[in-house]
Amino acid sequence: MIAMANTPQQAEAQDVIARAYQVLEAVTDPEIPVLTLMDLGVIRSIEVFDDGALGIGVSPTYSGCPATRVIHASIVEALEHEGFQHVKVVEVLSPPWTSDWISAAGHDKLREYGIAPPAESVSNVRGLLSRDLAIACPRCSSTSTQKLSEFGSTPCKAHYRCISCLEPFDYFKCL
Repeated sequence: MIAMANTPQQAEAQDVIARAYQVLEAVTDPEIPVLTLMDLGVIRSIEVFDDGALGIGVSPTYSGCPATRVIHASIVEALEHEGFQHVKVVEVLSPPWTSDWISAAGHDKLREYGIAPPAESVSNVRGLLSRDLAIACPRCSSTSTQKLSEFGSTPCKAHYRCISCLEPFDYFKCL
């Protein structure tokens, strides 16, 4: 539900926020460039502060993620390029980000890019702890796959191979 603006200042702030969301729809993740930050679900909020600054609430995907600084800089750069001034990125740590926040479109983009999206919800503890997760190959959809390494090209991914089509692929872990 969208709150109605009561004053001209509130209406202007809502317009600024809507424009900012449009800009951020195009900002990609530096480690998985097929995903936007919106697909990844790391953009938590956008607000206009009393001093006129634009505040962007962002959650890191995990503590110590090496891409966090680059993500923050990309947000500021994209918004400033579109004429926004005084952009402040605010790190939001609670509640922590989980892979459940990756959008359905993000799951599709990962699969099309050759990365298997998370197979389980982090709320399904029993499924996460199972050693027999059925990870579908993003190329042929076979679940006859084998984990080769707990870590893939980035710490948030594991490396698998498909036994059916013999292709290697990354799997975006349930975090």
